[in-house]
Amino acid sequence: MLETSLESRSRAQREPKYWGLKRHLLDLLRAMPPGSPIPTERSLASEFDVSRTTVRQALAELTVEGRLLRVQGKGTFAAEPKVAQRLQLSSYTQDMLAQGRQPSSRLIDASEQPAEAELARLLGVRAGAKVLRLHRLRLADGEPMAIETTHLALGRFRGLRRYLSPGGSLYQVLRERFGTEMGHAEETIETALASPEEAELLGADIGLPMLLLSRHSYDTEGNPVEWVRSVYRGDRYKFVATLNRPIDG
Repeated sequence: MLETSLESRSRAQREPKYWGLKRHLLDLLRAMPPGSPIPTERSLASEFDVSRTTVRQALAELTVEGRLLRVQGKGTFAAEPKVAQRLQLSSYTQDMLAQGRQPSSRLIDASEQPAEAELARLLGVRAGAKVLRLHRLRLADGEPMAIETTHLALGRFRGLRRYLSPGGSLYQVLRERFGTEMGHAEETIETALASPEEAELLGADIGLPMLLLSRHSYDTEGNPVEWVRSVYRGDRYKFVATLNRPIDG
């Protein structure tokens, strides 16, 4: 019993002060509805007898983890649950509607560019061929969620821009206007830190952890259709996948 007590005391002495505060705030958040304000830095520092630097560290980690939402000039609040996105070959519009959220997009830039060698290989065109680049801000219920940059072969999808609408699905346009049905895609997920431009568009802090997705999509005949680079807010988004054992496993 004495050894157990000494081990617990030793562990408590090694535990950073902010960690204890963070655990208390997690317990507090479990009982708070989203949007509820949390105590100020000053009051937390006073209640737990820690410095405001310690408080800020605990709040910063909880914000990065998506537990808290900091609003400039208003305070810190209990965050909404993260959007749980299933990994599948579907459009952003379909994904948000399936979760009961209203999708919308803001076109930041649409331009025609010559394809460099690697992009040309991904899209199955010759180097230097014109590529349509769509740079869009993706929103859910008016909240910025992701920045998406899509590349498509201009020769195959000429006139595509005129069919795009703020709340519409690109995949639906490709299917209905160009007869292109998506078949499969290869997708990679990495982590990255928000650049100043990305942070401004997404209403996040510079350096906030982001989820970086790269998708290479093909049609049902196996021809490349698009190459997409998407940056999702790591504090608002998580991805879910269904895993099956290999048949020979």
